[in-house]
Amino acid sequence: MNMEKFVIKGGRKLKGTVGVFGAKNAALKALVAACLTDQKVIIHNVPLITDLIVMADILKELGARVSFNDHTMTIQMKKFAHSSIPLDKAALVRASSMFLAPLLARTGEAIIPNPGGCRLGARPIDRIVNGIRKMNVKITYHSGDGYFHAKTTGLKAVNYRFLKSTHTGTETMILAAVLAKGTTVLNNAAEEPEIDDVISLLNAMGARVMRTAARQITIIGVKKLNGAEFRISPDRIEVVTFAIAAIITGGDILIKNAHLAKIEPFLQKLKKTGAGYEIKDNGVRFYANGTLKAVDITTGVHPGFLTDWQALWGVLMTQAKGQSTIHETVFESKLGYVEDLGRMGAKVELFNPNVSNPEKVYNFNLSDDKPEYYHAVKITGPTPLHNAVMETFDIRAGAAVVLAALIAQDTSTIFGIEKLDRGYEDFEKRLQKLGADIQRTDEE
Repeated sequence: MNMEKFVIKGGRKLKGTVGVFGAKNAALKALVAACLTDQKVIIHNVPLITDLIVMADILKELGARVSFNDHTMTIQMKKFAHSSIPLDKAALVRASSMFLAPLLARTGEAIIPNPGGCRLGARPIDRIVNGIRKMNVKITYHSGDGYFHAKTTGLKAVNYRFLKSTHTGTETMILAAVLAKGTTVLNNAAEEPEIDDVISLLNAMGARVMRTAARQITIIGVKKLNGAEFRISPDRIEVVTFAIAAIITGGDILIKNAHLAKIEPFLQKLKKTGAGYEIKDNGVRFYANGTLKAVDITTGVHPGFLTDWQALWGVLMTQAKGQSTIHETVFESKLGYVEDLGRMGAKVELFNPNVSNPEKVYNFNLSDDKPEYYHAVKITGPTPLHNAVMETFDIRAGAAVVLAALIAQDTSTIFGIEKLDRGYEDFEKRLQKLGADIQRTDEE
């Protein structure tokens, strides 16, 4: 069996200009939204990552016509061929669970497998199921086949409050509500900018979706949606990945269109480190600017510090003077990369902070927590990193160890890079253009 790996020789400064593609977490959901109409939906600036290709395959199996032209995707779901999502595809991409909404809206039935994707803790689907049930849907989980079976005689509007913030749950409820009878009000709704991309696409299709108050979304149901053309916003996780790559390697990178991504929480923390950045007309320039200062972060739902930035921030902090703390509050188990940093010579210490009100502080279900999980890490720097052989934990942890390898002494090897392909298009090729010594190779 062939296993692809990255072989990275550290020590090169990254310099130049790089572009970022559309946000993965918006593009995947836009594909689902396109199924709410029988007309053509054209989506520009989609990232050509494996997660998107899998979602396109699911669309085709459900009966859609799908075509690509560079980074533009055209979708037309004239009629669903059936109401079931293939288990093998759904196991690969968590966003597949969202097909629940267009299937119920247009066929009255949906058979959805328990979703997959990176195994970051439990990632509960209950926050989706509980809300959908309130919209005149009967939904049960069959442990025998691993599918949720849902039926409706017609989706109906609901006034619903999420107990905890949920990105995918908010989007699924929006998708279900746009064609439901009546006016739906979602409270404690997630505020991530990728959701706003989906809302903008839906409104371009003729939906009536609006943010009516803080963490509140109102959806007035319509009878039918039409086709539309839409452009996905730049991926804010890619922006931060290349930004930190520039700073830790002593380099200087202009990231095109980065000023259009919602990265203010990152920039606020980055400013405190003393790292250099300059907002320009065509993007944001990030560069090394002398000694870095250690800065603590706590992840949180938007507008907090994005959980998908924290592993990248951890690498930055290995090169900062002093002790910093990263406290992960969104997922119960998302510090797997810390062991790799320690293996490379970083001074890291996992721990669980004293939290007086964990139900309020943590966004994950406390019932899914385990004694062996850690929710925080102390990092003492700066420390030189050395080479290691590593296995990717998930998409963002994989990106973090790639960045660490870029500044490590000698040559590092990273296995499991198919996880990186799920979230980054041509990652190594773009790093090569910036001067990195990184190669993708096969191993028997």
